[in-house]
Amino acid sequence: MHDAPPSASSSRLPLWGLAAAVAAYLVMAVFGLPQHGRDLLVRSQAAHAAGHADHPADDKNQHGEASDAGHGGTAAPPPATVIPFALLLAAIAILPLTPGISHWWEHNSSKLLVAGLLAAVTLGYYLAFHRQPVDLHFPAHAVVEPAAGLSWPTVGAVLANALLSEYVPFITLLFALYVITGGVRIEGDLEATPTTNAAFLAVGALLASFIGTTGAAMLLVRPLLETNRERRHVAHTLVFFIFMVCNCGGLLLPIGDPPLFLGYLQGVDFLWTLSLWNEWLFTNATLLAIYWIWDTFVAHPRETRADLVRDRVLTRSLRFGGLWPNLPLMAGVIAAVALLDPSKPVPGTSWHPWVYLREAVLLGLVGLSLLLGSDGIRRKNGFTYAAILEVAALFIGIFICMQPALALLHVHGDSLGLTSPQAYFWSTGALSAVLDNAPTYLVFFEAAGIEPADGLTSEEARLLAAVSLGAVFLGAMTYIGNGPNFMVKAIAEQSGVRMPSFFGYIMYSMGVLLPVFALMAWLFV
Repeated sequence: MHDAPPSASSSRLPLWGLAAAVAAYLVMAVFGLPQHGRDLLVRSQAAHAAGHADHPADDKNQHGEASDAGHGGTAAPPPATVIPFALLLAAIAILPLTPGISHWWEHNSSKLLVAGLLAAVTLGYYLAFHRQPVDLHFPAHAVVEPAAGLSWPTVGAVLANALLSEYVPFITLLFALYVITGGVRIEGDLEATPTTNAAFLAVGALLASFIGTTGAAMLLVRPLLETNRERRHVAHTLVFFIFMVCNCGGLLLPIGDPPLFLGYLQGVDFLWTLSLWNEWLFTNATLLAIYWIWDTFVAHPRETRADLVRDRVLTRSLRFGGLWPNLPLMAGVIAAVALLDPSKPVPGTSWHPWVYLREAVLLGLVGLSLLLGSDGIRRKNGFTYAAILEVAALFIGIFICMQPALALLHVHGDSLGLTSPQAYFWSTGALSAVLDNAPTYLVFFEAAGIEPADGLTSEEARLLAAVSLGAVFLGAMTYIGNGPNFMVKAIAEQSGVRMPSFFGYIMYSMGVLLPVFALMAWLFV
């Protein structure tokens, strides 16, 4: 069992916390702090633009500012600093399978303890041993010099990069989509035939590009589980759901998957990803065909006759509940993410939103969902906060522990010898499977020398397509490649589905996804 989270009947309890967070933001706005952060960012961008106009060949760091690496500025940490990150991945993979420890590991407090201890080791290195300047990315780019003795400024910069720049926007968006879609109920129990399940996967893959992979996954995973509750062989259906709905379906628009949104913030045209529709269609259609064949000829025939009869008898047509107020609130989430980025002016104006205004609006939308939505619907959904708390506990450690790995990639990325789109696709994809795919996308975006503001050349377009495909598609290779993967796993296990272990899931992805991706890359990349 996971740590006991708030039950559906007490789902309004976080309202006080949300109100306090929004109130704290408003107090900071009275003192001008979010505005000051926005102004620093805008000035940094203007200085970079002026410097880039004078020196267009200068390297850029992962937020688009002029980099000091290689010019007496920042330097990568030693490779051994990646060990805590590797140990955290190993813990996620091994501890659930270890007798005597697996039950302890099920508690989110245990996950947070392990993630926190390994993150402390990483921070301890930066505190006591890293004697080179580090890049600070929040709220604007700066180079932080190490202090004599224990270098607290270095630790502060690493924490700002990991938490303030990356983790807070990441977890806030996931939290908003998780809670708001948790108030929508698609109720019913269709006959769980291979065709029915394939229809769920197809609809989810299409929705993922328009309401995000997290939104689509949270909206459809519960009705999919309810439809399959009479069946015993369900795990493969959830694995393909992760493949398609949590990852491969989110390719067509920047709001579909975080890496593509970061590309949009770097200047890629909002509709450019629609040009990847061939790759999207081929990959998802192939996965859908593989699933239908698997379920039709392998899994479905293994069900007992009694279960199949019960599944056929206990059917109910689909009904939708909670669309008000949650459907317009989901639209509000999409609008906030698209429009309230402090690095870009609101379309049609010259006004840049304040730092964290987007996150404050998202929390406000969550509060409205909890305040105006139905507790009864959440209770029927079996809604709890356990899944999002599991993601939050693990990813706070992941985001901190992966900072040395990202620094190594940033400094040495242009010396990796990558020249072809195929090389960029597989390199981006391999790291997106074990690192968060959003910052990995940015590293290879810059290593490819892509300058969307100046118009994409044909070669830049090919490299950008390769990086985009690698980040989005191969995020499906492991449970940690993309945020919704873990959330779906947690929800399925709460519903009684025995999901594959970390290594078991990789066996699925190696056997199914790799051949599909290899064929897709051969045809299109």
